Amino acid sequence: MPSVIFSQPAFARAATDFSRLVEQQGQVVVNVAATKPTPQHADAAARRASDDASGLSLGSGLIVSGDGYVLTCTHVIERATLIQVRLADRREYSARVIGLDRRSDIALLKIEAKGLTPAISGDADKLRVGEPVLAIGSPFGFQSSASAGIVSGTRRSLPGEPYMAFIQTDVAINPGNSGGPLFNLRGEVVGINSQNFSRTGGFMGVSFAIPIDVATRIADELKRNGFVRRGWLGINVQEVSRDIAAAYDLFPPRGALVSDILGAGPAAKSPLRRGDIVLAYEGQAITNSAALAPRVGLSAPGALARMDIIRRGEGRKSIAVRVGELSEPPSAIPGPPPVVTRMGLGLELTELDLATRDRLAPEKGVLVRRVHPGYALDAGLAAGDVLVEVDGQLLSSVAESERLLARASEARPVLVRIRRGNLSSFVAVRGAGPAP
Repeated sequence: MPSVIFSQPAFARAATDFSRLVEQQGQVVVNVAATKPTPQHADAAARRASDDASGLSLGSGLIVSGDGYVLTCTHVIERATLIQVRLADRREYSARVIGLDRRSDIALLKIEAKGLTPAISGDADKLRVGEPVLAIGSPFGFQSSASAGIVSGTRRSLPGEPYMAFIQTDVAINPGNSGGPLFNLRGEVVGINSQNFSRTGGFMGVSFAIPIDVATRIADELKRNGFVRRGWLGINVQEVSRDIAAAYDLFPPRGALVSDILGAGPAAKSPLRRGDIVLAYEGQAITNSAALAPRVGLSAPGALARMDIIRRGEGRKSIAVRVGELSEPPSAIPGPPPVVTRMGLGLELTELDLATRDRLAPEKGVLVRRVHPGYALDAGLAAGDVLVEVDGQLLSSVAESERLLARASEARPVLVRIRRGNLSSFVAVRGAGPAP
């Protein structure tokens, strides 16, 4: 019987042999050692919990210019009294901080060196889930260590960081890797390794890198100004659920639904309205609500940004919004849970008391007194919510609310704007009314 020889697929060969990449690109990676003050009153346990008993923080960095500019992570060098950078050839230099940005965790250093080989940047937007990637850094101080994996997700948002979108990988990122590069198979830097997700303190297969285009833009601003300016629209957005998308005849569900426009924000002076769904920003598709803020943040304050939106009853539009400047961290409102259709709306409504009317002025509305099992409960409505408008029509009485809510059918939900505390959001409510 003749023997059968199976050839190894090209992708398998590329994914398993990174030796040439490490050999060629290892010289652009540096070791960063930052000496930080340790409080004199700290006890032994507190000192052990710090980066090092002597206050030494270890990290990695990336050479981005031939004259000695180095990218690293802010958390590696912040509060340092002395920063040492060691090159791949073991030369060591003292570094000074050009600037740092806490929100992105990017810092720019400068060493007095010439003739260095800078890294080549790739296109993080072209990364595909499942694509092999490689990290080179100094985990636990072991310089020039390589660790391979795949892209697990792109443009991920993390809790508390709405203005950043990360590359998620399963590359092993440990203390000391922070600030080092993430390479694609072409030897291009696509990200700066920043953090991992762990419930134990150890590596659990979920790591995050800052896209290189974001890191480079921030480094340019730090070099030019010493700080970073970010764009801001002054809006709150929420996810577009399948039922909300149905109310807009939008398939498949996508975009960011504008749930509130802050009175003092730049969007309040623009054509953008509450209830609009943003589909694209400056030509970039907005696939979900988390995708909008990072795009806005990259806009220069004062710039005129183009947005493609869909407005209920009016269809798609292209509008321009003058971008403001972000000063305070934005708050996020989660979208309501998706609707599971059942029989019965299940709402008890009552008129607003005087105190609530004063708080909501100049808007009006009706108070949700109780929610029974049915459409309203499944849509995420709760006792204490204030219904402000239905399908764009402001509410002023219980009778009017009941009339407008009666339009809801199994096939076509009504879009209800609610106030919950000081926050405003939308919910799609189905009902037992006649089909449109």
